[in-house]
Amino acid sequence: MALKEVQVFRLDVKAQFECLSTSEKRYAHHMARIILRQVSPESLAIFDFILELFHVCSGNWDAFIEPGVSTEDLHGFLTYAATFLSNVGNYFGSGDQKFVPIVDASVLRRLATRSPRLLELYKVIELSIYAVPPYSLGYPSEATQSSYYPEGNITKREIGIVSRTLEKNSIFPENTRIRKTGNGDFEVLIASVQSGNSTDTFPLLGAKGSVTLVRGDHSAELKDICAELSDASKYAANDLQRDFLRAYIESFQTGSLDAYRESQRIWVRDRAPKVENIFGFVEPYRDPHGIRSEFEGLVAIANKEETELLNMLVEHSAKFIRRLPWATPENDGKGPFEKSLFEPPDFSSIHSLAYCSSIIFPGINVPNYNDIRQEDGFKSVIIANRMVIEGKAIQYPFIELSLADTFQKHKFPAYYMWVVLHELFGHGTGKMMVEAEEGKRNFDIENPPINPITGNPIASWYKPGQTWTGQFADLSTTVDECRAELVGAYLMDDLELLKLFGFTETSEIRADDVTYNLYQQLGVDGLRGLSNFNVDSGAHFAMLRCLLIDGDGVITVTHNKQAQSLTVQVDRSKIITRGKPALGKMLLQLHMYRCTADAEGCRAYYEALSRVDSEHVEWRQTVLANKPPPLIFVHANTFLDGDAVMLKEYEPSAKGVIESWAERGV
Repeated sequence: MALKEVQVFRLDVKAQFECLSTSEKRYAHHMARIILRQVSPESLAIFDFILELFHVCSGNWDAFIEPGVSTEDLHGFLTYAATFLSNVGNYFGSGDQKFVPIVDASVLRRLATRSPRLLELYKVIELSIYAVPPYSLGYPSEATQSSYYPEGNITKREIGIVSRTLEKNSIFPENTRIRKTGNGDFEVLIASVQSGNSTDTFPLLGAKGSVTLVRGDHSAELKDICAELSDASKYAANDLQRDFLRAYIESFQTGSLDAYRESQRIWVRDRAPKVENIFGFVEPYRDPHGIRSEFEGLVAIANKEETELLNMLVEHSAKFIRRLPWATPENDGKGPFEKSLFEPPDFSSIHSLAYCSSIIFPGINVPNYNDIRQEDGFKSVIIANRMVIEGKAIQYPFIELSLADTFQKHKFPAYYMWVVLHELFGHGTGKMMVEAEEGKRNFDIENPPINPITGNPIASWYKPGQTWTGQFADLSTTVDECRAELVGAYLMDDLELLKLFGFTETSEIRADDVTYNLYQQLGVDGLRGLSNFNVDSGAHFAMLRCLLIDGDGVITVTHNKQAQSLTVQVDRSKIITRGKPALGKMLLQLHMYRCTADAEGCRAYYEALSRVDSEHVEWRQTVLANKPPPLIFVHANTFLDGDAVMLKEYEPSAKGVIESWAERGV
């Protein structure tokens, strides 16, 4: 799609930064100067082209205006450049669709004449920056591409075979890419500073050929990252921070995910740090196979007062877990498909200082390794300076006009609650039925737990070496996010829970107003999902379909094709009696598929529920016609002035986005 306009917001962090000590500022500074660029083959050259232009004009973009480059042309290119940098590539982080400059190719050719380096880079990108197809990220094909599978000559079936071979040999996939060689064998590229072919070669499972491990992918970038992590460790607040930084470095140098997993076990024990971080190959959203992860780096500053409010919910967490659909009298009222002890997580409200990721999430719950989550715990964070933007951004106009102002006023409180519940209970609950090794299980095989849906003992579980992502593959992320969203929505009518956050029947925004707004958001987000239909949006559309099919009119959608309008209406009287049971039924289904490793049953259920029929295709055309400009974000930078660390924030504009990246020095 050709990019026209964007909404630019600054992630304000100055007030939080000034509360840090000198040592904490220095720690944050070194942690924040870390980034890895990955999306498409042309992304690196486009990145360098944008920053070279900035340096050529010293930030005075008007100097490029001349015959052949108008003010409008320059605006169009700056919009593209800022969007590229904010998404860390030329595919939207949300939706994975490719976007291209709205300006004519002659404008870029004209800009490229300003320096020899620009001409060199332009020759690399002149075709690929405009090329459509590919239309989006996905399994390599004529219409889609994925840099997780360079060269694009590999099939979905082959990816599955190689991935199962790695799983069989206890090799984690998160920091890998797969390349098919000319003779039909495969190389697994492992991200590490150390490089070179290893002696590790394995025969393919159930097929001819072999897999060889090759270290050194992203070597130069990881070397720089390790240097900054080493500097950061000098200013760490405690031994735990020094220990997980040491494990980060070992993992990034050697490619060992065992070392990275150890870093996560240590990291979850570093509770309530003033400066929080998330680093590594974390989220598998952009891998079409759902198991290889994008590198991301987040450095953020905790807010004590906001965190205390979240901790009130954590303290009462056990009672709300007992109200989820799978809770039964055994296991202290939580049932067999819930952990015996809900270890209260470190739940913090943080303000992002630097966030390198294709999606700037409003909340995060990590680690993503389920065995670590069950054995060592996890952390949940709410990214407050990202969250608040939801109440300011232009929205889809799918709420009837008479209710639109109230919807906007109530949206942020309801959205905030939804994200909080999503992160704490959505990602923090559930017990996988696991056979860790032959004969060693976390349940009684002689008296297996009863599946509450079928009324029969469970018949499947995770066998030795099997993982959630390995078994559910491309379904794992979308189902996991859908389940987490459902948990949040299911609990959003709980008056005792809402009261903890100040919502009662007498507050300015009443408790039932928050619940009502949440159901409006379920409708709007479900329609919005039709524009992209990726991990999160597919989940939202599936939830909307659940309510349309089983909610007995709790939500209705009216489509005026001629006027290109869609209207979501919620029947407040049916939220508790019809809406909640429908969501609870869907939530229980996904929960049981997940707990019992029933990938086949899950695929049949979820794909049927999220299927787009002819009516939804018509809705999609109207959704696209009303799509608001995408969001992009401006991040702060830190600089050393002697021993002092200085913070610089930038104007919320396309120029501000580019300047912030140029001064980041990556």
